Amino acid sequence: MTRTQRTAKLKLRNATLEDVDAILALQARAYPSMQPDPPSMIRGQISAFPEGQFIVEFEDEVVGWCASFIIDEAAAFAPHDWAGITGNGFAARHDPDGEWVYGMEVAVDPARRRLRIGERLYVARQALCEDWSLKGVVFGGRLSGYRRKKRIYPTPEAYLAAIEAREIRDGVLNFQMRMGYEPAGVLRNYYPEDGEAGGHAALMVWRNPAWAEGQGPGRLPSPNTVRVAAVQLKTREVETVAEFERTVEFFVDACAEYDADFCVFPEMFTVPLLSLEKRKLTPEESIAALTRHTKRFVEFMSALAVRYNINIIGGSHPTKLENGTIQNVAYVFLRDGSIHTQEKIHPTPNERFWWNIKGGDTVAAIPTDCGPIGVLICYDSEFPELARRLADEGAKIIFVPYATDDRPGHLRVRYCAQARAIENQLYLVTAGNVGNLPGVANMDVNYAQAAIITPCDFPFARDGLAAEASENVETIAVADLHMDSLAEARRSGTVRNLRDRRFDLYRIVWTDRG
Repeated sequence: MTRTQRTAKLKLRNATLEDVDAILALQARAYPSMQPDPPSMIRGQISAFPEGQFIVEFEDEVVGWCASFIIDEAAAFAPHDWAGITGNGFAARHDPDGEWVYGMEVAVDPARRRLRIGERLYVARQALCEDWSLKGVVFGGRLSGYRRKKRIYPTPEAYLAAIEAREIRDGVLNFQMRMGYEPAGVLRNYYPEDGEAGGHAALMVWRNPAWAEGQGPGRLPSPNTVRVAAVQLKTREVETVAEFERTVEFFVDACAEYDADFCVFPEMFTVPLLSLEKRKLTPEESIAALTRHTKRFVEFMSALAVRYNINIIGGSHPTKLENGTIQNVAYVFLRDGSIHTQEKIHPTPNERFWWNIKGGDTVAAIPTDCGPIGVLICYDSEFPELARRLADEGAKIIFVPYATDDRPGHLRVRYCAQARAIENQLYLVTAGNVGNLPGVANMDVNYAQAAIITPCDFPFARDGLAAEASENVETIAVADLHMDSLAEARRSGTVRNLRDRRFDLYRIVWTDRG
C-alpha cells in the first residue's frame, strides 16, 4: 500500500520578527478602514513577550494573528484604556510576575473566517495561561453594535446588560462569550478610534480552571548574561588602508579573547583614513573622501564579525546615499554575517556646518542573537524620545558611539546616557575616540572615557557603572550585563520608570505612528 505524506495546511505558531510584514498585510485585510500598526509596534510586542504572540498560517499565508502580554491583577481590573494598558501598543507594561494574560489585538483574514481561526487564537491564549499557571485571560472586547443601538440603549452599560440578558446579539461579544469569556463591566473610552463601539469596550474575563490559590507564575524568563566591550580607540595617522585595518582587527581580536558578545567602536573612527590623502582637504571634501572607503570598510568589518564570532557595532562612518547626500551611519555587523544600519538622526551644528551631514529619519531596534539592541550615535543620546522608542521595541542594550573634542562635550554624552539608562531601565555602552589627527578639521583633537552604564538601583553597581575606561588612553572596557537584573528592576525596583509612565497624560506620536 502506497503511503503519502502531506504537510499541514493550517498551522498555529508563535510570531517572529520575520512575520512583521505579513502581520501588517493581514491587518490591512482584516481592518480596511483603519491603518495597520507601525512595524515598530509589532516588533516591540514580539520582543517584550514572544511566547504571547500567535499567528495562524493557511497554505503558508498568515491568516490570523493575536498579541498578548502578562499584567498584574490590579492593573487588569482597574479602569483603563487600550493605549495605557498596552504601553501605547508596544506591550511595554508586560510584567513576568503578573497573574493575568492580557489580550491586546486580534486580526483574522475575512476570506478565511470559516476555518475557525479566531477560535484557534483564543484557545492558544487560554493554553498559554494554563501553561504559565496564570489566573486567566482578560481584554477589552469591542461593543461592535453599540452605535446602531444607541437610541434604544443610551449607555454602553445598558447595551452590555441587554447582551447578557440575550435581548440582543453582538457579533463580537457573543463569539467571545461562546469561547468561555464573561463580561465584567464596561471600559469607557477604551479605544476612541472605534466609532462603531462609540470608543467603548467590555472587560472580558476567562478564568483558568486549573489555577489554585497561592499558585504563582509557572514559567519566568531564564537569567542570561551578555558580555560587552567598548573600544576606546586612538586616532592616528596611517600609511595604508591595511595599516588601519590591522589596528581595528587587533581590538576585535582582543574583545573576542574576552568572549565578548558585542564590541563597539567610536563614532567616525574611520577618520584616520584621511591621512592617506595627498593634499589638505576642506572639511566637506574630507567627508566626501571618507565615503569612498565605504564598500571596503563594510566588507572588511563584516568578515571580522564572522571570523571572530562577535557582533560588532562599527562606530559610525560617513556614507553617501543614492541621492548624493551624506549621512553619518552606524553599521552593525552581526556574527551570522548579516549587516544592519542606523543613521544619526540629529547631526550636531558642527556636522551640518563643516561636513554638510544630513540627519536620518528612522530609528529602530536591531534583532541579534542576544536580543534586540539599539544604536544612538553621540548627539542622538541627548534626545530622550529616541531611547524610549528603542526600549518600547524591546532593546535592553543601547550602544552609543561618540566623538567629542573636550570634557564638556564628553560629559554631555555621559550624563545623557546615564539618564537614558535610568529612564528606560536598560544598559548603555559608550565608546569614544582619543588622540589627535592634525590637519583634519572638526576631528583634530578628541576626548573620551568609555563606559558601560547601568540603571541606578540595588541589582546594579553602586554608581551606575558596570565598567569605565581610563580617560584619554587607548584601551577597552569589558563588563557582563545581566538581563535578569533588568527584569528584576522593572518588576520590583525602587523605581519602575517604564511601568509608572502616565499614558493617560502623555505619549509620543511618531510620523510612522510608532
